[in-house]
Amino acid sequence: MGAVVTFISGYLRPYRMALVIVVVLTTMQVIANLYLPFLNADIINNGVVTGDVGYIVRVGAIMLGLSLGLAVISVIAVYYSARTAMAFGRDVRGNLFRSVERFSLREVNQFGAPSLITRTTNDVQQVQMLVLMGLTMMIAAPLTMIGGVIMALRTDVELSALLLVIIPVMGVVIAILMSKMVPLFRVMQVKIDRINGVLRENLAGIRVIRAFVRTDHEQERFADANEDLTDTALRVTRLFALTMPSLMLIFNLSSVAIIWFGGHLVDDGNMQIGDLTAFLSYMMQILFSVMMAVMLMVMVPRAAA
Repeated sequence: MGAVVTFISGYLRPYRMALVIVVVLTTMQVIANLYLPFLNADIINNGVVTGDVGYIVRVGAIMLGLSLGLAVISVIAVYYSARTAMAFGRDVRGNLFRSVERFSLREVNQFGAPSLITRTTNDVQQVQMLVLMGLTMMIAAPLTMIGGVIMALRTDVELSALLLVIIPVMGVVIAILMSKMVPLFRVMQVKIDRINGVLRENLAGIRVIRAFVRTDHEQERFADANEDLTDTALRVTRLFALTMPSLMLIFNLSSVAIIWFGGHLVDDGNMQIGDLTAFLSYMMQILFSVMMAVMLMVMVPRAAA
């Protein structure tokens, strides 16, 4: 993990200004996202409940303007994130290609041509995607989680106790899934190299293969490598398919728990209905930020490999 961070930070150093812009815009985006539920709760408590249409229109106009500004900020942030990530990939790919050109024949044979092809194409793309997702998620996820917890506590401390149950449960589910996915990602790296090696050998030696009537044998070799990679990819995909329903189940059960206990607080007069709506939004933002961080962590092992 440390080697990956050092490698990426070295190549991102020339793009410090773009990174500063992304950090500032992402922070503004998180603050706006956290402020919108507060305004929504204010409309419900002081406008809908009291029947003050003018207040609803005024605060609604503020929310609309904030949403439009948030959309513009999001587009600009993603634009700079994408430009920086693509420039990073271009620099890494170019340096890697120039480095391989200086290899001796012994070094080429040591790494293997299939492996070098994979490093220059697929692997650079994996690290490039990690940078892109990191710029869009790595900053927003922790800020949203911390800000969401603060706003949830500010809304209602008693109901915030649900976080002590929901987050550990999500952590356990995520840890179980990650413990199975991470080794498979590392295995996939080796199997991609293998199928690239078989394909390259077939293309380079196509005349020899035909001359010695080895076509069937080479087809079987490629089929075995292809089936092996497909099997591993399917196992990873099945785990991904299991991840989203598991997290959504936690999301939905959390919503039910918040509405159940919050409804009792509203009924007892200890909480306003607008605050309950805002708390539900903050809880969803917290859980979604955790999920974003998980998706980013899934990409780290592939980039590290």
